[in-house]
Amino acid sequence: MTFESFMVAQGFFLWSVFAIAVVLGAVVNKTNFCTMGAVSDWVNMGDTGRFRAWLLAIAVAVLGVVFLEPAGLVEAGAAFPPYRAGQLIWAENLLGGILFGIGMTLASGCGNKCLVRIGGGNLKSILVFLVIAAIAYFMINPFPGTDQTLFTVLFYDWIRPLAVDLGASQDLGTLVAGSEQALQARTIIGAVLGVLLLVIAFSSRDFRGSFDNVLGGLAVGLAVLAAWYVTSNAIIDADGEQYSLQAYAQQWDFLAESDAGKPADTRPLAPQSFTFINPMGQMAGYTASGFQRAYLTFGVMAVFGVVLGSLLWSVVNRSFRLEWFSSFRDFVNHLLGATLMGFGGVLALGCTIGQGITGISTLALGSFIAFGGIVLGSALTMKIQYYKMVYEEEASFMAALITSLVDLRLLPRALRRLDAV
Repeated sequence: MTFESFMVAQGFFLWSVFAIAVVLGAVVNKTNFCTMGAVSDWVNMGDTGRFRAWLLAIAVAVLGVVFLEPAGLVEAGAAFPPYRAGQLIWAENLLGGILFGIGMTLASGCGNKCLVRIGGGNLKSILVFLVIAAIAYFMINPFPGTDQTLFTVLFYDWIRPLAVDLGASQDLGTLVAGSEQALQARTIIGAVLGVLLLVIAFSSRDFRGSFDNVLGGLAVGLAVLAAWYVTSNAIIDADGEQYSLQAYAQQWDFLAESDAGKPADTRPLAPQSFTFINPMGQMAGYTASGFQRAYLTFGVMAVFGVVLGSLLWSVVNRSFRLEWFSSFRDFVNHLLGATLMGFGGVLALGCTIGQGITGISTLALGSFIAFGGIVLGSALTMKIQYYKMVYEEEASFMAALITSLVDLRLLPRALRRLDAV
């Protein structure tokens, strides 16, 4: 898709993302696609329906990327954020994932679900959104009058030295076959992984019979793939030369006649797909700028689109309901959960959608680590909450934690402190 000017190409880029996000928000609301709910159903009730929908979304995204990338229709290697970066920040992926998993459990849903709930009238999720937005913004952007961010103050000195340099890229294809054969290896690995996930998802008769779960998984996976395609193919033809949006913006002073329309940051113009924690921070920056077009990004349009799509479905389905905190404890849980999601989502480079689907579609090793951390953090929190509820004052936090780790088969059964419930 070639355009004659940056403004037209950027408009296509932004409005296409917005349209996809509207559909995503509506379908997620309609089908109750929820990654936190997926873990909850599995851990608490043994119901894997929504978890299989999550796996289906991953399968669709993975298969789409590994077959479109060789054709030059998806540029996942140049993505924002840089999922395939040669530096594997495994500790940040893992810690961030665990924090995010704990946070989304306390706050009743991940970043995407937060936006969907806002569209459905949930006022609690507005608080969650505001807290995440503030933390995500200052994790990346410096405090006023300084060059320090939350990340540099709290994390950089002790966690970044743990990163491992893997060379050219951390994607599974490069790690297995080297740079020269990476594309072919990714295609094979992605095809095998995608088919395996499809088999796992559809091996359940209950899942096959659930229209909403199948629709939710397909729609989310296709939305992620569609965003990859759109953001990889907005091309500007300037004086016979073709530039991507990001390349054009990086050479703005040489190619453009004035600063009108110049973006504040070129990174959000790179190929990308849906993630929702950093975009909430971008939304904070866009608002603080006085809604200047220079700060209008993929992430901002995705936030607007998901909320609007969810709102439209809520109105059509007559399910729009205002909801507030049921107690002070409920308020504290959501506040703490939002805080952990803000820190965790940025550390991990994404959320249950951003790393759990978008990142995994690039076959980046860090994305699999973040995904595992998110599921672990969420499942462990649910187990602890359940034991504390059942045993009330009789069970200490440590006893509930150790027993939960035993239930998740991360500690031997001999260490169990509480009877199974």
